Amino acid sequence: MFQSVAVVGATGAVGSDHVSGLLEERGLKAGSWTFLSSKRSAGTKLTFQGAEYTVQELTKDSFRGHDLVIGSTPDGKRRATSFPAAVDAGCIVIDESGYFRDESPMVALVIPEINPQEALKVSQPPDRGIISSPNCSTTQMVIALKPLHDAARVNA
Repeated sequence: MFQSVAVVGATGAVGSDHVSGLLEERGLKAGSWTFLSSKRSAGTKLTFQGAEYTVQELTKDSFRGHDLVIGSTPDGKRRATSFPAAVDAGCIVIDESGYFRDESPMVALVIPEINPQEALKVSQPPDRGIISSPNCSTTQMVIALKPLHDAARVNA
């Protein structure tokens, strides 16, 4: 269990789906939760795991005291400054955008059904504490191809 989880982009289309659809349904446990969004959405209320939370504005200091950050925002310049700040604050970051995908091997590219062991390496050099995921179409294709690869060694 994580002590404190921050969800970035909690009020956006993808973020709200992750909060209500994935985190809530799967019952991820944490000692505390913080939901972060843009200045425009700060102050919004959301209900998660039976409790009401006020969404806070994402700032460079938002990550202090958290050990896991889940990012569900579009690619963008803000990502370049906010998630390294989260790592500097001691967080592990799961970034669901495409911003850090091309930085491998510095960033772990993980599909849990395929290579979950890579997520365990994020605190070891040279990784920077950021876990990225491939885009949705790649993820679906790889999940379908993995059993075929395991059975017959698919070669590119």
